[in-house]
Amino acid sequence: MEVTPLTIRAFRSPRGRVGGLTFLVLSVLVTVGLSACGAPAWTYVADSSAQAYYKVPYQWHQISQNSLNSAVKAAGGSTDGAWARAFDANASPQGSNFLDGNTVKPFVFSEVGTLPSTVSSELSYNVLRDFMLPVTSDARTEDAQEGFSLTGFKSLRDQTISGKAGVHGVRETFDYTFPNGVSDTFDEVALTNSDSTQVYFLLVHCTETCYSQNQSSIDTVMTSFTVGSPT
Repeated sequence: MEVTPLTIRAFRSPRGRVGGLTFLVLSVLVTVGLSACGAPAWTYVADSSAQAYYKVPYQWHQISQNSLNSAVKAAGGSTDGAWARAFDANASPQGSNFLDGNTVKPFVFSEVGTLPSTVSSELSYNVLRDFMLPVTSDARTEDAQEGFSLTGFKSLRDQTISGKAGVHGVRETFDYTFPNGVSDTFDEVALTNSDSTQVYFLLVHCTETCYSQNQSSIDTVMTSFTVGSPT
């Protein structure tokens, strides 16, 4: 499966919603909860074939595939022939929280995919920064001109990452304000392998207040994201 250029502009359309979004994942992420005494503390998520791993608090709930598929379809996208993994810290997890500006508990989304050569040849740190939402100045200017509905961008973190066997990428943390006036904090890691043929993406977001209250847990999730290059 290949991640199309539309995936890289997932949230970004003149309608301010997902336009033609397709989630493409190399293989199913297997979720395993490990425990010693009592309830386990973490759910461990692994795409073994792509060597991508991370963990989320055990109390955060996995979103059903149907719920996530429905949310993406309602936003104008598609998961046909693809697989995606998401978790929601809400007591009643909903796939629609993937795009909701009123998400008061952390929502996690991850994907791993193969890039077509046309995208791979142009992949850069800035392309990774703009993988989901416009982060760079050029992307924000361009998307604002096209009617992108989120405003009030504020960068909280801009970090480059160097991993094993040439894996590299960025971690971006930033705020955006939704049309309803609610400010969300987005925390993203976007990585690629040494020859830029694969992309590994992890996102956690919720309202600014929620992010502040759950910052320790969110940081543990983000820093647990480990990728071993398949090349």
